[in-house]
Amino acid sequence: MFRTMGEFALRQWHRLLSLQRQSPSSWHHDRFREELEEFYEAENWLEKLSEASDVFFAISRAKYDGFHIADLPSLQPRSIAIYGYMLAKYTSRWAYYRTLSFLCGAPSHSIVREVVNPTKDHKLETVARRHDIDPE
Repeated sequence: MFRTMGEFALRQWHRLLSLQRQSPSSWHHDRFREELEEFYEAENWLEKLSEASDVFFAISRAKYDGFHIADLPSLQPRSIAIYGYMLAKYTSRWAYYRTLSFLCGAPSHSIVREVVNPTKDHKLETVARRHDIDPE
């Protein structure tokens, strides 16, 4: 029952984010492998939590886009913290880009849907250019 409720909640969350669908499945497999590698390289518990949330996100996003790359972990005490962190992390990034695009007067601010890490300048510039926002 919890698995079904959890999967329903994740579907609704992905629907809210409305990220651009990515295909082919190799795109999702590549992200999953990258996130797993970063998880294994993480050195402390906070880095592990953050990277684990990225792994969970890669799996759930692939599933939402219609691809199976791995099974989603079930809702257990340990995974609940990871899911919570994932929801907070990616929702805040999504809200950041939506707000920033509005404040910068982006011509199509209402369609901005991004969740990449805004603390990485090269990614921030890529997102800005994609939405006709001056990266400066």
